[in-house]
Amino acid sequence: MSQERITKHECAHVAALARLRLTDDELDRFSTQLGELLDHVAEVESLDIDDLPATQHPFGISNLLRADEPAQTLDRDQVLAQAPHIENGQFRVPPVLGEAS
Repeated sequence: MSQERITKHECAHVAALARLRLTDDELDRFSTQLGELLDHVAEVESLDIDDLPATQHPFGISNLLRADEPAQTLDRDQVLAQAPHIENGQFRVPPVLGEAS
């Protein structure tokens, strides 16, 4: 078992700050879990990464999108003809967020 890095009292204090009511069993469990988490963070902090190159992403990224090239568009009148409601050459939709209709 890892060395306890956060006491039950400290865990209770953090819980009180967060307005959480924890039982004694929960305080025991969470203080142990937080201690293990802090141990893991300490292990990660101790890694020697001085010789590693800086990177923004661990894998090579390439643009997977197609080229943006002009193409034939849909005919406006044909599209509007399929709409259930049209007003002034536009789609008519129900009011949003209490707007007047």
